[in-house]
Amino acid sequence: MLNRSASTCAMLCMALFMSGCANQLPQRSEQEARTERKLLDHSLRIEVGAPLLELPQRRIRILDQKTFEVTDFEVTRRYDRYTPYQPWRELYEIPLGAVAVVAGIGANVLNVVLLGNLPESATRDWISYGFAGLNPFINVESNGRSQQNLASLDEQRRDARLEYSSLPWAERPVQVIAANEKHELSTDRNGVLRLNLLDGPFSDQDISQVGKLQLQVEDSQDGTRADATLLVSRALRGKLLEAHDLIFDDLEGDDVNQWVHRVKRLSELGLEEEASELEQSLIELTRNDPDLQQEFLQTLMQDAGRQAHDTGEGD
Repeated sequence: MLNRSASTCAMLCMALFMSGCANQLPQRSEQEARTERKLLDHSLRIEVGAPLLELPQRRIRILDQKTFEVTDFEVTRRYDRYTPYQPWRELYEIPLGAVAVVAGIGANVLNVVLLGNLPESATRDWISYGFAGLNPFINVESNGRSQQNLASLDEQRRDARLEYSSLPWAERPVQVIAANEKHELSTDRNGVLRLNLLDGPFSDQDISQVGKLQLQVEDSQDGTRADATLLVSRALRGKLLEAHDLIFDDLEGDDVNQWVHRVKRLSELGLEEEASELEQSLIELTRNDPDLQQEFLQTLMQDAGRQAHDTGEGD
């Protein structure tokens, strides 16, 4: 019975020796700043300008507006550090520990003679290192192979404020409802929708019978949407059909006088932007025929009183 108890005790000692204990190192802490943004409000804004559309073209700006609550935190993390036990290191730590203890004792004796002028690394650290080395159940402290565990996490709220953002609804879809027709257009990179009732999807619809346009935008991520209405004036509706023919009927089948008539008539209808665009289209059409182009420009000046210039780049 006594032999069995002695054997059990020996096994426990051996297991304790093999497992050892971690040598605790000074706790380490680190700090960082963290910012948290919480969305409070999200809205879309359609800036249509005047509610009555008097001209076929309108530039409509769309904004994506958000309000955030921004909170700043200071985060402190504290870590327990230790040197994990490795039994094989005792093969050299024990002899080195003995040497360190002797050296530490000698340093303390010498420190008395030198009136305490030796550094603590010689008088105290050598002895600490030596006893840790002599202890078969722990290893000497080692920053190089230390490990750590998170001991605590502390967050302190430092500041809270509101931030606002207003960004262009850039290159995003816009649905335009005209009577019973739905058209999907797109904004440019500046969030501007270039609406033109004489071009795009409207050219295939009798837009002269449409009294209002309904604009809709929606953010697919959270369902935020906005609507706006543009009324089409009766005077504009009366011009659209004639203006469409003046712009889009075959140009190459007409002569110079008919070209000038088209430009002049668009100007008389009050559609100056469309008249200028048609001028440039005709100049581009006659670019490879300088004589015909010159005839057009002269006739345009004589009959319509308009002086056009080639704004394109030559070859």
